Amino acid sequence: MKRNVLIIGAGGVAQVVAHKCAQHNDRLGDLHIASRTVSKAQDIIDSVHAKAAMKVPGVFTAHGVDAMDSAAVAALIGATGCQIVINVGSPFVNMTVLQACIETGAAYMDTAIHEDPAKICETPPWYGNYEWKRREACRAAGVTAILGVGFDPGVVNAYARVAEGMMDEVQSIDIVDINAGSHGKWFSTNFDPEINFREFTGTVYSWQNGAWQTNTMFEVGQTWDLPVVGAQKTYLTGHDEVHSLSARYPQADVRFWMGFGDHYINVFTVLKNLGLLSEQPVKTAEGLEVIPLKVVKAVLPDPASLAPNYTGKTCIGDVVKGVKDGKPVEVLIYNVADHKEAYEEVGSQGISYTAGVPPVAAALLIADGTWDVGHMANVEDMDPKPFINLLNEIGLPTRIKDASGDRALSF
Repeated sequence: MKRNVLIIGAGGVAQVVAHKCAQHNDRLGDLHIASRTVSKAQDIIDSVHAKAAMKVPGVFTAHGVDAMDSAAVAALIGATGCQIVINVGSPFVNMTVLQACIETGAAYMDTAIHEDPAKICETPPWYGNYEWKRREACRAAGVTAILGVGFDPGVVNAYARVAEGMMDEVQSIDIVDINAGSHGKWFSTNFDPEINFREFTGTVYSWQNGAWQTNTMFEVGQTWDLPVVGAQKTYLTGHDEVHSLSARYPQADVRFWMGFGDHYINVFTVLKNLGLLSEQPVKTAEGLEVIPLKVVKAVLPDPASLAPNYTGKTCIGDVVKGVKDGKPVEVLIYNVADHKEAYEEVGSQGISYTAGVPPVAAALLIADGTWDVGHMANVEDMDPKPFINLLNEIGLPTRIKDASGDRALSF
């Protein structure tokens, strides 16, 4: 049994994590949240109290920390007595926070793959470049480290594992991410602009025919007709979960598809062609050194500011094809989330909600011992049944559509 949670980060996803942890603090114990800017962490705690989200009276404290400083994070873990760390800070801090957990024995979770600020789209498999190199260290220390436990990656990995149990052979996994909502801004990204743009400026890697296939962004498109959101145009995109799922299902094609509107594509293309999405520094005529990508980030709306006026729904799921008893089978396992409902509950929009609820479900499963495995794992390595059942209870219900119809999924 583990108790007391430290949340790293103070963005939109961290706000969801904080509210959901507060709703279950009777099982999670004392809560702490840390950011470089302690006032941002305190603002999130204030929002929790404004909604009276704490299930039982308890500790919820804000801290300032440089998450790039592993020793500082380890010291904070020790000072707070936290046994579970939910890292929803920048992907740049994954390895320092993970190292702090290895040194202190705290369980570790994140929602996205580690990135080196100086590199974009490294060679696959991406988890093999950083996280998986710490597998033995986690095992030796008996540290539970659950990687990529947001929605995608995360819940979609669990969906693949469920589909695996329904088939004799998995032949393809297509993860489809649709945001059919509207935030009312002329242009904005739904999460950190720097991370968002970095995700789409590099090579698009997919796993097909037993090997890595490369494409450029917006080169390969496909329309998917999904429940609630209807027919939506998507594009083949490189994404974290392809890199771990391809290791578990090497015989299957593993692809990630994300929906984009023409306006986003046009703006993205102009910014990229002008060199404004580069992570490399340039000098202005006045001799000032700037990083174009960070300048673009600075002038765009803060994704957290989108929440009050966001409307519409998201639909994210797995289309999995395979063979059962010698016959072809196909299943769609998915979730639909509502932006307005997310804002009313936790003060964040639906994209943040779908990313922030799953790590809290994982924390609850670690707290009660169900997922406290004492080693590093991706979500598809874990038993998906208690995870999906818990998500059904705390805000992200799962549905399944197959030859038998469309219905709620629980175990």
